[in-house]
Amino acid sequence: MSELPRLAVVGHTNAGKTSLLRTLTRDARFGEVSERPATTRHVEAVELMADGDAVLQLFDTPGMEDALGLADLMDELTGDGKPDGPELIERFLASPQARGRFEQEAKVLRQMRASDAGLYVIDARDPVLAKFREELAILSRCARPLLPVLNFVATPGHREAEWREMLARLGLHAVVAFDSVAPAIDGERRLFTALGTLIEAHRQTLARLTESRAAEALARVEAGRRMIAELLVDVAALRLTLDDESREQAVLVSLRDRVRTRERTLVASLLELYDFGRDQGPDEALPELAGRWEDDLFSAEALRAAGVRVGTGAAAGAAAGMGIDLVTGGLTLGAAAALGALAGGLWQTVSHYGERLGGKLRGYRQLSVDDAIVRLLALRSQRLLEALERRGHAAVERVSLAPTDESSWRDGTLPGALAEARIHPEWSAIGTGFEASAERSATIAELSGAIHVGRPPIKE
Repeated sequence: MSELPRLAVVGHTNAGKTSLLRTLTRDARFGEVSERPATTRHVEAVELMADGDAVLQLFDTPGMEDALGLADLMDELTGDGKPDGPELIERFLASPQARGRFEQEAKVLRQMRASDAGLYVIDARDPVLAKFREELAILSRCARPLLPVLNFVATPGHREAEWREMLARLGLHAVVAFDSVAPAIDGERRLFTALGTLIEAHRQTLARLTESRAAEALARVEAGRRMIAELLVDVAALRLTLDDESREQAVLVSLRDRVRTRERTLVASLLELYDFGRDQGPDEALPELAGRWEDDLFSAEALRAAGVRVGTGAAAGAAAGMGIDLVTGGLTLGAAAALGALAGGLWQTVSHYGERLGGKLRGYRQLSVDDAIVRLLALRSQRLLEALERRGHAAVERVSLAPTDESSWRDGTLPGALAEARIHPEWSAIGTGFEASAERSATIAELSGAIHVGRPPIKE
């Protein structure tokens, strides 16, 4: 055998073999996935990497379509002798039928014989039928370890328990449930750990792969949290000056457009981080990717749907629920505190609003984004990150944003880091006079810790 572990991915037609490989390789373009039978016609190889090195070869094989017919043929090929499993497989591969009626099955068995082990992919939604038992019996004659993988177990109505009972009757007790569309966070770890028990010679290699993949997953989550924190700082710190009353509507539109564009940039960045195309983005909550919510970010309806309460101040009320806080130098210190501007200390607040008061005396106002909109952005971006973390690359539907525990963003006090950002308009990359600074970076790092995404990936 090769030093690099070789795994044949085998199973019945449309069991999800290519789907499994798409998720393991994080490549939504690998192979072809279709409801049509026998979509994969040839063996296709792919490598998994760890720290820049290829550590595992996977081979996508055609689906087995006629196990019952092949079993009858093998009974004929047995003849009067008593060939063992590998010998009988070789007899079949040398027969004319291996180049004709059973050509697809021959490709599968040839690859099994050339591999260290096989992953037998099962569509757990299928009923347990005789043809599947025959497939397993034929594959066992290849004398290679076989790990059954129960696919699509996240789909309602699956038959996981029935499949496990049947596999146990055949002596296959090492079984892994791995949904290629919605894999569990620790799914890869369990899959590679189970493989390590079957191919002892490659256990260390598979452990290295597991550790590398867990580290990559953790790095993605941390990068996603930082991206969201940067968005929130950019929006909280954003401040536009209105020095001409006739331009009030134009400045309001500019502020909203900057925030919407910034959110769209975040969506694109998160999709890219997780190796998904923009066409797979959410279809219900993010404006670039769905026309029906084009204006929802600044609508009272969107805020109510998210359970976010709009501020009760006169400025927020005057903005008709659109989340625009018309901040003027006339604000009292108590109103300033309501915006969370006390984080940097009382003297900073007095200084900050004193500056605004000076602007008011000179005849202009400054516009910033209301806390309610910051909350909504945090809710939506956190839900998107959560959805991407739990999404497999075999998924074909657009991202669905399932509800998560976001009470801290919906009802709690906003993190102090955002109050700090409020008094630093130069921290906003979508404002004017942007300045990157160590203080801004430290605030973003602090804020990213307040963004939670389910259970963190397990580190080995």
